Amino acid sequence: MTSPPPEPDAAAGVSGTPFDALPSPLDAVPDLRAAARWMTGAFGAVGAALIGGGPLVAVGKVRGLGEAAVAGGALLLALAGVSLAIWQVSKVLVPPVTTTATLADPALRGLRALVDASPADFFGTAATGVDDVLRHRAIAANLQRALTAETDPGRRELLRHHLGRARANVARTDPYVRWLLAMAHVWQIRAALHTARRWCLLAVLLVTVGAVGFLTVTGRS
Repeated sequence: MTSPPPEPDAAAGVSGTPFDALPSPLDAVPDLRAAARWMTGAFGAVGAALIGGGPLVAVGKVRGLGEAAVAGGALLLALAGVSLAIWQVSKVLVPPVTTTATLADPALRGLRALVDASPADFFGTAATGVDDVLRHRAIAANLQRALTAETDPGRRELLRHHLGRARANVARTDPYVRWLLAMAHVWQIRAALHTARRWCLLAVLLVTVGAVGFLTVTGRS
């Protein structure tokens, strides 16, 4: 059985958390998604231009099967770049599922390192790191399971005592856990946006190569 949690520290109560005066991390979500929508709109406009009237008129100037194949391949390459960018950026607009288990995701390694490097700035005296602030929930769950399975009256009373202390610690650290989950939620969206930006660089390259190839063939014809 998990060892009983320490007595709650009255000096580290719920009130006066280090982030009380700061805006919620979730306030950044609309801005991140607005940037994603702007990027999607920009690549959508490029795609509309690629399949607009100009390129279709230029196709009529292509002569021969070889030139048609090159022109078609170049246009498809450019459209593939647009599709790739829109597909990757659209992932930013999908709300991620964020739980305490999400904090073990490699994408959140940077957030954990940031918090664990200076836990007092984030948790005050309530915890010494991410694992420490999360452990009270696990302890309470283990005690609850042990209490349910226990039949001895004496041990049940002892388990109830420990469970009460564990629940007090959960209540004390819950504001920090909620803040941490909010940060993790934003961090996931931020990471998805950074990944999408890298894919967009590849997409720009594909669009450029495809457009140059298409214009070269149609211009020569």
